[in-house]
Amino acid sequence: MDWYENWFGSPFYKILYQDRDDQEAQEFIESLLCYLKPIAGCKMLDIACGEGRHAKQLAEHGFDVVGIDISHASIEAAKAYEQENLNFFVQDMRLPFYINYFDYAFNFFTSFGYFKYDRDHKLAAKSFAAGLRPGGLLVIDYLNGDYVKSNMVEASVIERGSYKFKINKKVERSHILKDISFVDADGKERHYTESVAIFSVSDFVAIFNNAGFELQSTFGDYKLNPYDEAGSPRMIMVFKKK
Repeated sequence: MDWYENWFGSPFYKILYQDRDDQEAQEFIESLLCYLKPIAGCKMLDIACGEGRHAKQLAEHGFDVVGIDISHASIEAAKAYEQENLNFFVQDMRLPFYINYFDYAFNFFTSFGYFKYDRDHKLAAKSFAAGLRPGGLLVIDYLNGDYVKSNMVEASVIERGSYKFKINKKVERSHILKDISFVDADGKERHYTESVAIFSVSDFVAIFNNAGFELQSTFGDYKLNPYDEAGSPRMIMVFKKK
């Protein structure tokens, strides 16, 4: 299994990241909807949806939402939220899912850049395009590599109940690596590594132009402030399918 399949599907992932800011995520979605102004009942795809928190919020606005993720465990949890206008499926983002069907596609919380080879990122971009109707919009929410590198804490310890996660970060071969080690409840030593590619806005433009997209807007944080290469924590890009 690739690292993202092994790690995201484990119960320890949820333990480590249990303190994520759900309020910030909700406010981001609301700001994004105010900017996009989607019409009622339009079709939306949440790519790499995890357990469905963003997809659920979109569906609460009355949109027809589908969430996909490669993790069987995440989709199993997300299915608890399913209703008439909200459905979840196990799906690799590199493979097309419906064709010319969705009005909007979203890729939230740095859920791209996981692959070892650039060809897989290009395959994913083409898959995103295949699912959208002509003129459809894709929103990608990605970390700003320059900001992360300048603010990186190389070693830290995060305690979650009886668990003590030792975190070590570094940059290697244009990827940000996060090594995570801990001892589980049975006394077994565990080790996982997150690996995310460092992409610039121009890198994304090259990848997604080749897939048939044009960049429309770029924001630098979840309040949709303008993007600054040095100071913005996020790269939130809106692409339009040609």
